[in-house]
Amino acid sequence: MPINASKLRADIYRLLDEALATGEPIVIVRHGRTLRIVPDPPARDLNALPTHPDCIVGDPDSLVHLDWSQEWKPTL
Repeated sequence: MPINASKLRADIYRLLDEALATGEPIVIVRHGRTLRIVPDPPARDLNALPTHPDCIVGDPDSLVHLDWSQEWKPTL
């Protein structure tokens, strides 16, 4: 339900908290035009990780087929 700018100003913190809690945008009508305050979707943990494009030098698929049998020594 659209609200006007005066209603937004009077209840800004409550409306923002409600938008964050429900995910519903706040629709504001000002001078006959519509504005929306839309919460971003929550970031996934994996998306927040920085990328490291230079960590693997070479073809990453070749790591899958490495033979470690000469290097591995079982502990007794």
